[in-house]
Amino acid sequence: MYVAVRGGEDAIQHAEQFYHAMAGKLTPQNIQLIQEQLPYLLDKVMGEGSLYAPELAALALAQTGGDLYEAVLLLRAYRSTQPRIAYAAPATADKVLTVRRISAAFKDIPGGQVLGPTLDYSHRLLRLDILDGLAEDNEATAPQAELPAPSTYPAVADWQRSQGLLPPIEANQIDPVMIPDVTTDAVLFPAPRAHRLQALARADTGGVLALGYASMRGYGLIHPTVNELRLGYAEVELKHPVTGEAFSAGRVRVSQAEVISSGGDSGKAGYQLGFAATLGWNEVKLIAASTLDMEMNNREPHPAHTEEFVMYHTEPVESSGFCIHFKLPHYVTFASSMDSVRKVISTFYSGDQPPQQELETIRQVQP
Repeated sequence: MYVAVRGGEDAIQHAEQFYHAMAGKLTPQNIQLIQEQLPYLLDKVMGEGSLYAPELAALALAQTGGDLYEAVLLLRAYRSTQPRIAYAAPATADKVLTVRRISAAFKDIPGGQVLGPTLDYSHRLLRLDILDGLAEDNEATAPQAELPAPSTYPAVADWQRSQGLLPPIEANQIDPVMIPDVTTDAVLFPAPRAHRLQALARADTGGVLALGYASMRGYGLIHPTVNELRLGYAEVELKHPVTGEAFSAGRVRVSQAEVISSGGDSGKAGYQLGFAATLGWNEVKLIAASTLDMEMNNREPHPAHTEEFVMYHTEPVESSGFCIHFKLPHYVTFASSMDSVRKVISTFYSGDQPPQQELETIRQVQP
């Protein structure tokens, strides 16, 4: 037993060393390069890890060789060790310093369309000339032009409410301390709206996209239109523990999306909204997530668009961990299964007739 344990430990250590050797060296310079060259990938890690820390997200990606699920797990594990020392005030859309803001529902939205940083209108062509050394990436090496300071814009939904197209909402003052927290509270169904939105913010991008796309293709009850999509920077506003004065502790990249569709459970004329927001810039996830948010508001959504299904099966750490655990040794259970199969084969297909009592026992244990 002692030799087997030592031998297994040695093999595990060599396997880990092999992994890190293939992933390459961890250096501050490499981590800095990841921060500069892969900002949208960092946003995915930070959003699903629910921790805004670009340097730590870059370290997690470098340490795991770019394995997104492992990087998210590392970031969440680190997050769980940090104390919560304060609660920031809620950030509202009209106060976000917006660099991109578009609407597919209206052309002339209040404040105008702002394309911002995007590849939506670009040709999807690989720059093979750079690999061949025939050209340089002029876009990356060109001097940065001075851009105007980000601006704030009113919410499109507020204009729609003024037109009577959306029901009014009560502007209640929210105490951040009282908001339910999906990271500390047990998740029960039906879930509080705060839990749902937090779960969608931390959800796996691919999982949310798959379920949202299924809804858009006809497996759901709605066909959404993007009412408003924003990318920007939100101030992290805190209250000073001594003076009580509000101050900004910095800015974080955030994105939010609203989709709109006619009808709703109320049966009245008008529209309904779906909403989602997350740390970092991740447009495709938010369009799908806001679609699922609206889908889950319906009385009888498709089974794959119910709260329990969406919130459990788009949780990246839990779902990937459950899938990966099948790589661990299942020797005993599988050996037991093989014994049962062999016994059934020998009993029913070998020509030997067992006693009646043994036959009844086999029938009871076999599905």
